[in-house]
Amino acid sequence: MPRKLVVANWKMHGNLSANRQLLEAYIQKLKPLENVDIVVCVPYPYLAQAQSLLAGTSIAWGAQNLSKDLVGAYTGEVSVGMLQDFGATHVIVGHSERATAYCESDENIATKFMQAKSHGLTPILCVGETLIEREAGVMEMVVAKQIDTIINTYGASMFANAVVAYEPIWAIGSGLAATPEQAQNMHEFIRGRIAAHDESAANSLKILYGGSVNSQNAVQLFVMQDIDGGLIGRGSLTAEEFEGICRAAN
Repeated sequence: MPRKLVVANWKMHGNLSANRQLLEAYIQKLKPLENVDIVVCVPYPYLAQAQSLLAGTSIAWGAQNLSKDLVGAYTGEVSVGMLQDFGATHVIVGHSERATAYCESDENIATKFMQAKSHGLTPILCVGETLIEREAGVMEMVVAKQIDTIINTYGASMFANAVVAYEPIWAIGSGLAATPEQAQNMHEFIRGRIAAHDESAANSLKILYGGSVNSQNAVQLFVMQDIDGGLIGRGSLTAEEFEGICRAAN
């Protein structure tokens, strides 16, 4: 069975003191877990701190967004090269909280995905549907559009060794996770959608589940065939809770 991947997404939380305590607890508690890959995605200002504390450990670090441009007069943006300067290996792309609040289009997200992948970072593409879309039965159509924008623009091979995170928008931060069966069905759909264009890319792709994952439901989710791990928000802000989730993956 392929190794699971668990990614912490701190969102806009943290400060230098609290981050140090949390990262040092991560290092201590997660060190014995040798059968799971762990990444922590921190706010931009704390990339240097993550690099300093995590270098030489088994925990990798990354960012929560990047610019679709490589360089230029884009005030407030952060490029893929800047992330690499701080040893980042992963970057979250298209999280629904950003797509909603900052009006990111599928085309912009696809370009960010391409920039990360083309320059040696592993992109974590977030896809998912709203509750209204699920209740209307169009959830697969919504997710397919997000996936197809990348396939149609840059080719399905872009997904080779990349990461997709299925995060039903209605589950994020709500305490109401998708059932293991709902998550598995969508993960299987995503893999099949990509496999129809490039089976090798689909096989090397990791598909994570995100949306109210906790140490209690992680085991039931992670045993599903096409769930390769989790993208963890609130549950990553407490070392003990995150340890429980990582142990389930391990």
